[in-house]
Amino acid sequence: MKQLYMLWLFFWGIALSYSQTVTIKDKETQRPLEGVVLISYAPRASVTSNTNGQAEIAVFKGAKEIQVRMLGYKTEVLNYGQLQTANFKVELEQASFDLDQVVVSATRWQQNASKIPSKIVVITGGEAAFQNPQTAADLLGSSGTVFIQKSQQGGGSPMIRGFATNRLIYTIDGVRMNTAIFRGGNLQNVINLDPFAIENTEVLFGPGSVIYGSDAIGGVMSFQTLTPQLSLTDDPLITGKAITRYSSANTEKTGHFDINIGWKKWALATSFSSWDFDNLRQGSKGPDDYLKDVYPQRQDSVDVVITQEDRLLQIPSAYSQINIMQKVRFKPNEAWDFQYGFHYSETSSYGRYDRHNRFRNGTLRYAEWDYGPQKWMMNNLNISHNGNNTVYDQMSVRLAQQSFEESRIDRSLNRDDRTTNTEKVEAYSVNLDFTKNIGARNTLYYGTEYVLNDVASEGKVTDIAMGNDSKGPSRYPNATWNSIAAYVNDELQVSDRLMLQAGLRYNQFILDADFSNNLEFYPFPFTTAKIDNGALTGSIGAVFHPTESWVFKANFGTAFRSPNVDDVGKVFDSEPGAVTVPNPDLKAEYAYNFDLGITKFFGETLKFDINGYYTILENALVRRNFQLNGEESILYDGEMSKVQAIQNAAVAHVRGVQAGVEVRLADGFKFLSDLNYQKGEEELDDGTKSPSRHAAPLFGKSRLRYSQKDLMLEFNVMYQGERSFEDLALDEQGKDEIYAKDANGNNYSPSWYTLNLKTMYRLTDALSVSGGLENLTDQRYRPYSSGLSGAGRNFVLSLRADF
Repeated sequence: MKQLYMLWLFFWGIALSYSQTVTIKDKETQRPLEGVVLISYAPRASVTSNTNGQAEIAVFKGAKEIQVRMLGYKTEVLNYGQLQTANFKVELEQASFDLDQVVVSATRWQQNASKIPSKIVVITGGEAAFQNPQTAADLLGSSGTVFIQKSQQGGGSPMIRGFATNRLIYTIDGVRMNTAIFRGGNLQNVINLDPFAIENTEVLFGPGSVIYGSDAIGGVMSFQTLTPQLSLTDDPLITGKAITRYSSANTEKTGHFDINIGWKKWALATSFSSWDFDNLRQGSKGPDDYLKDVYPQRQDSVDVVITQEDRLLQIPSAYSQINIMQKVRFKPNEAWDFQYGFHYSETSSYGRYDRHNRFRNGTLRYAEWDYGPQKWMMNNLNISHNGNNTVYDQMSVRLAQQSFEESRIDRSLNRDDRTTNTEKVEAYSVNLDFTKNIGARNTLYYGTEYVLNDVASEGKVTDIAMGNDSKGPSRYPNATWNSIAAYVNDELQVSDRLMLQAGLRYNQFILDADFSNNLEFYPFPFTTAKIDNGALTGSIGAVFHPTESWVFKANFGTAFRSPNVDDVGKVFDSEPGAVTVPNPDLKAEYAYNFDLGITKFFGETLKFDINGYYTILENALVRRNFQLNGEESILYDGEMSKVQAIQNAAVAHVRGVQAGVEVRLADGFKFLSDLNYQKGEEELDDGTKSPSRHAAPLFGKSRLRYSQKDLMLEFNVMYQGERSFEDLALDEQGKDEIYAKDANGNNYSPSWYTLNLKTMYRLTDALSVSGGLENLTDQRYRPYSSGLSGAGRNFVLSLRADF
């Protein structure tokens, strides 16, 4: 009998030695945990658990320290032998505070956020499902740390630390989304992303040029879309979800479906989403200046101004959108991982609401001012290899091709000529990234990058009465923009309490522009423009834990933005009575930023963090008065307009504070709050200073949340402080179509708040329902610098089925 028992132990031990699948569950609920990251540094490796809470861990064999991390849970640190002893089962206990999340935005590689000297905010897939945002822009805004501006419902332009648009970086699955026509004005490109297909979102605050190159001045927004999941058994892994959603404020009709089919070496992930939004209804209580009583309509070849029956409807603001994603994954062994992704997004045409609010000679300025369909397509191949050799421990190659198309369509009231400007960009990029452990405490991140943008721009004038098309002035020259770079970033664990990080990047950027497509319309004194220049940027930072309850972070970093095609060659009406023309004599702008962050824990009850920052932007590219062939004004679109151009004409200063608090209350209650304050100034031509346009007023979000096994409830307040007329940027003060009027009749942005209720209830393991009442008091409010008011009282209902 003893021999049989020993034989059983022997074969059981052999079975365990070949078992390489770990299962991770919530200790309290015993539900499998998806998205748990297991990471080790010797050997350098990481894996993520699937929907069944399982992960293949053969790559960790022999590891002395495997960190098991998930946002909202206490980190477990085990060795491979301990996992074997535990029969490859791990139970994670929920944490009072989120401390040890794994992030990729700082280096493109998985890192513990507590080792990064910059501030990073993570929006998990679970948090996104609860917040239930309409668009990816709303997803960012739900964090309470990113300010969102909207000029139309089909929009959403993030503002971070006093910067926006082409001074921020967007990445999707590690690929740069910014193109050479990203402008200094507000952008709506972020809505191309599907919030239902995003499994994780990170926002890195402050410069990110060492890793991401040009434009990463104010911050980096990193979106990770659904990763195809492999099966860890002989049976295929089939999972997915279906979602439908309705909102009353814009009669939203949304549907989403995704499915994952995984085998041991191959996996497929397919996603489809469709949105349809009617005109957005604003609130009933607020400034009357936000009400517009009329809208244009074409009747019997005549433009007629229609009086609105419902003054709260913002006409035209309706639009629709579809998104498609297909991913394929092949993992032949533990060393290699191949992932291909196809993304496609297309919107309908939609009205730019703030331009529809412009008046001239006592009536509407425009009969039409629309953005044409906004299209985005990306093909992305990511090849990863765990080498653990003398050159690298991990290698990643990213090859990407993106196609962008956007257009602007406008026609003045009672004019037959419709102007259409269409822009197309073909973007190609290659990223080669490595990590290498040098000893037990030093990790090197290094790599190279090449980016090519090919810009084609054309203008068309249509006589809508006769149906004839003719060539018109284009918005941009035809151009190419190139970026070639190499970087290195070093992470050194000096001691158990002190972490240092430093990096350098050299970037060469080349722009070639051909203005011949516009010479018959504008008498430019040049036909081509060329920029060939370089930029050196760097950063150095530290994270210090003097005790378990204190964390100090400090970081000094530089960043740059090279002139792009929008800066050098754009022609457009920047404001009433002004036209922006090309300027080929531009140089890169540089930012110098210092960050200091302090986090304090008070036992298991309270967490408080505060981050202060100061940024100086030199050679700032700003729009200033200009001359064209010695003329200060030219005839543009039928009226004499002041000539302006983008110039290296200013130094800008931005300083601010971000503060957050988490309070763990009794019986499943938690209080969370985020507050953001920034102040920006830039030089004017005469040496005086003007407030910076993209430094948002004080804003934030406070939440009281209750959660238990199947139910989550939240009452939150979103708010923004006032921006007075004197504190508006000089070029914002005259925009009557955007702002309310103060007691003196001057434009200003009033303070506002909204009270909101959200809930999510899991009916079964497969079915859940989400709902909410937003803007309970029906406030009529407009976020700073926005041309569109926010939704009035809004009822939201969403059903989700997981399988």
